[in-house]
Amino acid sequence: MLDGLRQFIADVVSPTARGQQSFDDTGYRLAATALLIHVISLDGEPSAAEKRKLHSMIESRFGLDPGKADQLIASATLVEGEAVDLYHFTSVIMRSVDEAGRLRIVEMMWELVYADGQVSEFEDNVVWRAADLLGVSARDRIDLKHSVAARQAAATAGS
Repeated sequence: MLDGLRQFIADVVSPTARGQQSFDDTGYRLAATALLIHVISLDGEPSAAEKRKLHSMIESRFGLDPGKADQLIASATLVEGEAVDLYHFTSVIMRSVDEAGRLRIVEMMWELVYADGQVSEFEDNVVWRAADLLGVSARDRIDLKHSVAARQAAATAGS
């Protein structure tokens, strides 16, 4: 696992790193997953609903089987625990992902924020800061928030 982290860091600082990598780049996936773990960990221990939502998102959005998703989440949890700020993750994402991919990350963050049915001011603030670091406009961030909130409300009403 430590070798994976070393390789991740080496890839990030490498002068030969590719510019706009695909949405499912391993370094990008690790950074994005660590950012998502940060979001669900803000208000203490992540709830079972948040953990389930994270796992299903990682599987579906990154096309991973459950075992690979578990490995990515475990690696990202370690990386997130060692990070001192959001820039550590967002800078990797900015170098690796196009605008559409960055919008998807912010949308995923909102989906996790709404997963437990409660939005804290800390969660709202972290999504705002991360979106800003990802170059996502305030308008897009708010539109994504409202879209996810509406889907969550519809899902709750349908249950």
